[in-house]
Amino acid sequence: MKKRIMVVGPTQVGKSTLVNRLNDSDRPLKKTQDVIYGKNTIDTPGSYIENASMYKYLIATAQTASHVLLLLDSSRPVEVYPPNFAKTFTCPVIGVITKADLAPENADLCRQQMQRIGVSEPYFSISLKDNTGVDALKEALKKDVLEDLGDINL
Repeated sequence: MKKRIMVVGPTQVGKSTLVNRLNDSDRPLKKTQDVIYGKNTIDTPGSYIENASMYKYLIATAQTASHVLLLLDSSRPVEVYPPNFAKTFTCPVIGVITKADLAPENADLCRQQMQRIGVSEPYFSISLKDNTGVDALKEALKKDVLEDLGDINL
């Protein structure tokens, strides 16, 4: 079974847009209702992290993932993840701060949240408007995933 990168985050954080970038796709953006398996990714609904009773689905889905990306929206840094949530996953977890261009003043707050969630540095600050930081994230994933799998084409 092919291992994919699972993308998790609250509604409107930019999960599907990032998934499109990681899959070199332009799938139409609309509210994700179900888990969507892409070429390189697993796109999860925001409601899965916004509702504690859905955590079990994220944890189960992650069993087929090579990595989990936990996303925070720097323009709306609300606490959606429970403390040490990253520790529930058996694969590596990477912290991604989206919309970094919209609220750079929240960078420290987002880093503190990542630490509470249990995500280790480095964190990737990205803007999906102009792709700032996306190449660095892809390179880190490519390096890690290639070491783990040897066959992903990002």
